[in-house]
Amino acid sequence: MSRPRSLSPKNKLTTFRLTQAEQEEMRASAEKLGFRTISDYIRHLHFLTKNSDSKNVAVNFHQNHPVPTIKPFLKTKHGEIIHGNSLGYLLNAAEPKSIDLIMTSPPFGLVREKSYGNEDADAYCEWFRPFAEGFRRVLKDTGSLVIDIGGAWNPGKPTRSLYHFKLLVMLVEEYGFHLCQEHYWWNPSKLPTPAEWVNVRRVRVKDAVNTVWWLSPSPWPKASNRRILAPYSSSMKALLKDGYKAKLRPSGHNISDKFSKDNGGSVPPNLLAIANTESNGTYQDFCREQGIAIHPARFPAQLPEYFIRLLTDPGDTVVDPFGGSCVTGAVAESLGRKWVCCELSEEYLEGAKARFTSGYAALPRERSSPYCIYQPCALPVDDGDAPLFEDGGKKRPEK
Repeated sequence: MSRPRSLSPKNKLTTFRLTQAEQEEMRASAEKLGFRTISDYIRHLHFLTKNSDSKNVAVNFHQNHPVPTIKPFLKTKHGEIIHGNSLGYLLNAAEPKSIDLIMTSPPFGLVREKSYGNEDADAYCEWFRPFAEGFRRVLKDTGSLVIDIGGAWNPGKPTRSLYHFKLLVMLVEEYGFHLCQEHYWWNPSKLPTPAEWVNVRRVRVKDAVNTVWWLSPSPWPKASNRRILAPYSSSMKALLKDGYKAKLRPSGHNISDKFSKDNGGSVPPNLLAIANTESNGTYQDFCREQGIAIHPARFPAQLPEYFIRLLTDPGDTVVDPFGGSCVTGAVAESLGRKWVCCELSEEYLEGAKARFTSGYAALPRERSSPYCIYQPCALPVDDGDAPLFEDGGKKRPEK
């Protein structure tokens, strides 16, 4: 390895130049130790060095993120926005076991870097560890952790990364969380992506679903699905009107006469159909007028509303450690919950101010439009007219 050269006496940054032979030697060493890439090997060395002075990794987390790393940005009737790294809040500022719900959408482990600072999929779990430690520290035993997280595609291949599944396993097996139930957020308005595999080579279908992990420190978080009922279908309304004869179903389920009781609505499935189509409104208009960047990865207000209603009471505390433009905070404010949103980007927080001005509607007023999911293979196609790609789409079709 060549001698390090100082780039700047002021900040004492150094760089190392490797010859081609040294790079190959380093790659071989990484592979010998079981690492897929040099990047994985370097990350491993970094975390070993970072934690070598302490027997308790959690202690380092606390020391590395003191309260001064965060500062108040905006206060409202029920909550507040905090500017800075949320680890300062989760690991130090917040009281232990004081939070009822953490509702968040962290930066996804995407392969291609985004403007809002997503983490490399391969390093995602390691990056997430201090947040997991903070979540365990602040959540009540009856509280819940809800993580909206999108999947990722492996570079250059029509195959999926497992990073979000690995995250789930880590949270359960290493940090003691319990998986209460997985949800799937279906965005009906999502464009056909990834275009290369869906539209060009046509070997995959549109990726339009995010996984939403609902976890808790205990198997018994407080919850009630009576808070989130959906309208009855027309067939169920007819059944309630005409009555239902108790009988044994072909599946073996014994449906009693209690099935015909009107409970005010139906229990919704764990598939959440919410179109993310908001492109105009108070928030966007404010950002454009002020020349502020519009956060590119906002989730729709109905997503946090669903979980806030399901899992918290008025007066409970909701936290979003990756606040972005503070959609979670605006919804919690409108529902009478205490809340805290943390965000690193001050520019995104400047835009978030619009969500707490008079006249801003945190929740959609109109919800009557249903979404249609067609049954599989709803359009008849002759197999001969659409032959399979024998190479799985490996060869890109000519234009």
